[in-house]
Amino acid sequence: MQGTIDDTTAVLSTDDQLVLAAKADRAQFGILYNKYFDSVARFVYQRTSSKDEALDITQQVFMQAMIALDKYESRGFPFSSWLYRIALNEVNRRFRKNKNQRTINIDDASIQHVMSEINEPNSEEKEALLMMAMQELDEDEIQLLEMRFFEKRPFKEMAEIRDSNESAVKMKVYRLLDKLKGIMEKK
Repeated sequence: MQGTIDDTTAVLSTDDQLVLAAKADRAQFGILYNKYFDSVARFVYQRTSSKDEALDITQQVFMQAMIALDKYESRGFPFSSWLYRIALNEVNRRFRKNKNQRTINIDDASIQHVMSEINEPNSEEKEALLMMAMQELDEDEIQLLEMRFFEKRPFKEMAEIRDSNESAVKMKVYRLLDKLKGIMEKK
């Protein structure tokens, strides 16, 4: 019949097609690896203290992804969200294993964005207070801050990466902002 779609892969996204191909033949996983390596490596590097460590973790992410590929199910989010969730788990595992201090790479624009969200005037003194306040955050709070303000991820994607729902992530972010403001006011 004309105008109908006989092949279900025609309605699948490019990523879904690539995943199906990789599930059928692991040699095809290289296409996904090449497509997402740089973005996952940047994601990991934002959370580590050295490029070498970031690359080691990134390699582990892709190894874990290839091993678990048969468990992946498309839920309407980009394949990269699944990779970022694996990356977050690998970074956390590395820090727990090595008992390292957590690293956050921050640029001035991101700091200014956080300052405007908590309705604080942007000054060197206030930025210094914000940096001190951030040191009092736990790992979960730091991850939220990074994803929302430093990586500029939408709440929907953050929820997928964290395996949560969007409204819960929004609530946590806004509570986190209130917490930061409270810590800054005490200093």
